[in-house]
Amino acid sequence: MKRRTFLRATAGSMAVAALPGLSRRAMAEDVVTVTLRSAPGAGGLAFNGTIPGPLLRVVRGQRIRVRYVSNVDVPTSIHWHGMLLPNAMDGVAGVTQPALRSGETFLYEFAPGPPGTRWYHDHAFRFAAARGLFGAFIVHDPSDEPADRDYALVFHDVPNWRSFDAALRGVSGAVMTDPMGASHDMEPPKMGDEVAYVAHRINGASYPHGAKYPVRLGERVRLRIVNASPTQTRYVALAGHELIVTHADGNRLEQPVTVDVLRIATGERYDAMVEFRSPGAFLLQGISSDPREMQQQAVLFYTEGKEDAPPQTAPPMLEGLRVSTYETLGGAIAEAVTETEPAREFLLGGGGWDNPRWTINDRVWPHTPKLVVRKGEQVTVRFRNAGAMEHPMHLHGHLFELTHVNGTRLARPLRKDGALIGPKGSATWRFVANAEPGRWMLHCHNDVHMDGGMMTEIVYRT
Repeated sequence: MKRRTFLRATAGSMAVAALPGLSRRAMAEDVVTVTLRSAPGAGGLAFNGTIPGPLLRVVRGQRIRVRYVSNVDVPTSIHWHGMLLPNAMDGVAGVTQPALRSGETFLYEFAPGPPGTRWYHDHAFRFAAARGLFGAFIVHDPSDEPADRDYALVFHDVPNWRSFDAALRGVSGAVMTDPMGASHDMEPPKMGDEVAYVAHRINGASYPHGAKYPVRLGERVRLRIVNASPTQTRYVALAGHELIVTHADGNRLEQPVTVDVLRIATGERYDAMVEFRSPGAFLLQGISSDPREMQQQAVLFYTEGKEDAPPQTAPPMLEGLRVSTYETLGGAIAEAVTETEPAREFLLGGGGWDNPRWTINDRVWPHTPKLVVRKGEQVTVRFRNAGAMEHPMHLHGHLFELTHVNGTRLARPLRKDGALIGPKGSATWRFVANAEPGRWMLHCHNDVHMDGGMMTEIVYRT
C-alpha cells in the first residue's frame, strides 16, 4: 500500500483558493498523509503558518492521516466538520479525545466522506478557531459536474476581543450588521451577544489586498463558499451574475436552484456555479448594512484584460433580490395542519442583556437533555426558537434531512449537517442513527451561544 505525502503546507494566505486538478499519481494514493502544526501567527493562531490553514484535498475512497502538532498556548483539538467518521476521530476535546497542550501530538486517521465541501477547525471550547485555527477540506467526487475552474472561498472575521469578551458576558454594545431585508429587519431587543470585528476577510485577506481570480468568457466556474465566522450569518452575491446553487453543506441538491444571493449561516458551506457571459471585473461580496464590512469582505473576478478595470459591486441590500433560503432550495409546500410526526422537542432560548446563558429546554450544558438513540433508529428532532436571535445548530457524525422550516414542509428535503433556526422560527430534522456508538455533539455554531450553554449530545444506547 502506498503512503505518500502530496498535501503540503503552502506559504501565503491565498493558498487555499485555487484548486488545480489533482495528478493521477496523487489520485492513486491509498493514504494521504499531512502534518498540521498550530502556532502563533500574524494576527492570531495559524495552521502551518496560514489563516486559513492549508486546503486539504482527497478523492472519494482515499484515507487521510493527519499528524497534528500543537504549539499554541491554549488547549486545542481538530474537528472534521461534516464528516462521517469514527467517534474517536471527531475531534471534540473533553468528549471524544483529550485536549492537546503545547508540545503534544495527536494522530487522526479516517476515510473522509461523504464527498463535497467540508472544513476543519479547533473544537476545544477556548476560541482557538475564532483566533485562526480553521481551514477548508475538499473530498472530490469524480461524478460531480465538471467545471472550467474551481475556487474555494473561506469567509471569516477577526474579532475585537474586548467586544468578544463582553458578548460572552451578555453586555456587548456591538450592533447587528445584517443587510436590510434579512431576518432581523425589525430591530431586535438589546441582547448583548453581538461581536464587533476589526477585519472581514476572504481567504485571509481583506479587499483590495487579496488575490484576483481570472476567468474566461463562457466558462462555468464552481465556487465553494465556507462561512468560518465565529458568529455572523453571511449574505453573498457576485455583482452582475446569478449563482446556480448545486450543493448545501457539501451535499448535492436534488435540483439546482438559481439565486442572486446566498445566505450562509456560521459553519455552513454552499457550492454554486457561475457562468461568465460578459467581459469586466466583478466583486463577490458579503452584503452588509456596514459599508466598511461590505467593502472589506470581497474578492475580484475578472475576464481577460480587465483586472484593473473599475469593478462592478454587489447591491447593498436584499430588496428585489432572490435570496437562498431553505424554502427556495428545497421547494416549499404550505401546510395548513400542525406537524404530527412524533419528535424530540428542543426549545432554544436564553440570552438577553446581562444574561450570558443560552439554553436548550431551559438548561445549559452539561445539564441539557441528551438525545438517547438506538443504532438504526430513525430520529426526528424539532427545534423551536423562543428568542429573537438566530441559532445555527450543527450535528456531529451524522447527516440529517431538513424536512420542515417554520411550519412549511419542503418538497425536496435538504441533506445537511447544520441549519439556521431563525428568530421565533422552527425546523424539523430527520436522520438515521447509523454512526458508530459514542457521544456525538449537537450545538449552536455561534461561538457566543455555544459558550453560553446551547449544546447537547447524542448518546447511543447499547
